[in-house]
Amino acid sequence: MSFRFVDLFAGIGGFHGALGALGGECVYASEIDKAAARIYLRNWGIEPEGDITLAANDTTMNVPDHDVLVGGFPCQPFSKSGKQKGMEEARGTLFWNIAKIIEIRKPKIVILENVRNIAGPRHAHEWEVIIQTLRELGYRVSSKPFVVSPHRIHPSFGGRPQVRERVFIAATRLNRTTGKLHEEPQLPSREQFEANWDSKKWKLAKDLPLDPMTAKEKASLKLSEAEIEWLDAWNEFLQIYRGNNAGKNPPGFPIWVDDWIHTKNLKIPRGTPKWKENFLRKNSELYSANKKVLDAWLKKYNNLSHFPPSRRKFEWQAQDAKTIADTILHFRPSGIRAKKATYVPALVAITQTSIIGKHKRRISVREAARLQGFPDWFDFLDQREAMSYKQLGNAVNIGAVYNVIKSLVIRDIDLLSKYPELTKAILGAPNSPDNQLMEFKSHSYKERTNSTTIFQPRLVDL
Repeated sequence: MSFRFVDLFAGIGGFHGALGALGGECVYASEIDKAAARIYLRNWGIEPEGDITLAANDTTMNVPDHDVLVGGFPCQPFSKSGKQKGMEEARGTLFWNIAKIIEIRKPKIVILENVRNIAGPRHAHEWEVIIQTLRELGYRVSSKPFVVSPHRIHPSFGGRPQVRERVFIAATRLNRTTGKLHEEPQLPSREQFEANWDSKKWKLAKDLPLDPMTAKEKASLKLSEAEIEWLDAWNEFLQIYRGNNAGKNPPGFPIWVDDWIHTKNLKIPRGTPKWKENFLRKNSELYSANKKVLDAWLKKYNNLSHFPPSRRKFEWQAQDAKTIADTILHFRPSGIRAKKATYVPALVAITQTSIIGKHKRRISVREAARLQGFPDWFDFLDQREAMSYKQLGNAVNIGAVYNVIKSLVIRDIDLLSKYPELTKAILGAPNSPDNQLMEFKSHSYKERTNSTTIFQPRLVDL
């Protein structure tokens, strides 16, 4: 292998997949969740250590030497009371343990990943501490968030039809005088892997792809009779609305049946938030303009009284899609949302797993794994599907990591050119990690029994 990496807060191994495809060798992994660690071991052949706070602290450093440190770290609040804004203020948080590893092992590259809000106003202090700490430790790092989502990445660079905006903190060791530590560098460029791609061109059926279902899968993924009734009712609403409005699409604001009242009877309670007042007025106007046909629709479905409250809410974001069968759907706490069948929202959990409108089923674990860039040989063993969905919802997208690290090396080639094996491996790797992952078989994978199923993608029409 041309470089060594450590994988912190490793989950089921999204970072491992990306760096392995770049030619790296994992020399250490940590993951405190035993179920995720079990899947990591099965697929990557390395058993993660548990609590990182026991492996890296003031008295212990069990993390070996390495060239690249990666991790999707949890972010706890840092104290705002002290004057320190760097490493000492991070003490007591998991980021401090990462910083200790960086301080002692001095990796050439550090890639950290977190949710979009880590760089938002609510976490401005934490963000400042993280950037300040990395600079104190001797790293070139931008104070601006490097936001990457797989749906914006060109398919030939490992993109996937999933909106998943994540912030990457990409840092390179300076080995220069301290006078350079606080210079503000440009962010790594997204141009190479986002150029000439329109995310609206994704076609979920062929680009994921979707699989035809076995009888067992159909039974576990199909919608219930109640869920089908909800969709049938709202599909009928869609056709009624268009029929009464010269073919126009329904409005994009949330439609709240429980708040349908004629405008002449509308009374907004004092103290109602402006956003809610706006939606109440819009729903009143919608109902008043279509009262006759909507009353008939409501009567047919008993005013939706047997629907849960959240299923009496509907949000049409599918523009000119003809029917609900042409959409991707989500049963959200805030209502049913319909989007065009291009790309899906970020994976979160089984309760909000994307629903394929045409097939009236949820996406499978295998399809969810593809959305995160995991190869089709990736094995979830015998664990419950709900656990696999959860792990995938917590995973980092492989294609996003792969392109982030390549872009960082391009930006900092002046610092990294002294490490030819590292730079040659990363910059010489193909545009996409997909082929390497399909060919890559870890030690664990090679030893699997012949009974292990190797999944192969099969196309199906949406």
